[in-house]
Amino acid sequence: MIDLRRSDGRIAVTEGLSAETKATRPIRKIALEEHYSTPELAKTYVARPTRSDTLFADIERRLADFDQLRLEAMDAAGIELSVLSVTTPGVQAVADTDLAIRLAREANDVLARQVQKRPHRYAGFAHLPTQDGVAAGAELERAVRELGFKGALINGQTAGHYLDADMYLPFWERVHDLDVPVYLHPGQLADQPAMFAGRPELDGPVWAWTADTVTHALRLVFAGTFKRFPRLKIILGHMGETLPHLLWRLDSRWEMELGEKLPRDDLPSTIIRRNIMITTSGVCDPNALVGAIAALGEDSVMFSVDYPYEDSTTAGAFIESAPISEIARAKVCHGNAEKILRL
Repeated sequence: MIDLRRSDGRIAVTEGLSAETKATRPIRKIALEEHYSTPELAKTYVARPTRSDTLFADIERRLADFDQLRLEAMDAAGIELSVLSVTTPGVQAVADTDLAIRLAREANDVLARQVQKRPHRYAGFAHLPTQDGVAAGAELERAVRELGFKGALINGQTAGHYLDADMYLPFWERVHDLDVPVYLHPGQLADQPAMFAGRPELDGPVWAWTADTVTHALRLVFAGTFKRFPRLKIILGHMGETLPHLLWRLDSRWEMELGEKLPRDDLPSTIIRRNIMITTSGVCDPNALVGAIAALGEDSVMFSVDYPYEDSTTAGAFIESAPISEIARAKVCHGNAEKILRL
């Protein structure tokens, strides 16, 4: 969970990394799932993932901060660059399309101003009005071409529509042309399935968000989205939302369903390894990391924290001590992100 203690040992920075941090950090890091909010979005469109008023109040102040709190946390973990994105659910929970377009554009403009202040510390993922596929594509293009953003992050489904729906074909065409990644992040469920009835502890980030997000990714796999747009790169957080551990079974059961042996290129595992990358956000487990690298390869895993929902220092210490090779560690900490984001 988030660290509520103020540590006097943390280094407050305003521009660039401090000399002390450069001298002491073992390896530089880029983090890709680090969240913010805007005053207008915070009024209604910020999920509450905790029953603790104290924790949530701390989360809220950190989401709104682009200065001391965020930079202290980055510095303590040796994070050189954070790619910031609107926290869940954002405009994915907005019912009115025009309002969603306005709020998304405003959120991107807010972030662009912060990136301009500290381009060596912050980068941006666009927030998109996925109520309309054409509008989402247009805002992505504006954010990439005019604001310099590195891709987009989308918080789950929108009004019951997942991204494999035909309404999103114009969006995926724009993504494919721009050749930028889309981070598929958990959001609110479209409904409340019976399997969660009477068990509220399973809802939200404990389990329901994982189940919904991995299903969202698999919808894209089985819909043929990656065959239609072969350059697409999707990013999943939280160590891949369990997906790296399911590859063998996905192949086995899909061939069973079809009653035939598939060519290697048509296997779900091949599509996932080619088109999906993951981050370590919110999972500081060395066993899960080793398994994910074994399943997907060391070129497909990237470091992240999930700030401010997780403690940056804990995440930094985890990746520095994880039982992986130094070559793999460098790729996970910064090399893979540099490639996919063209840093």
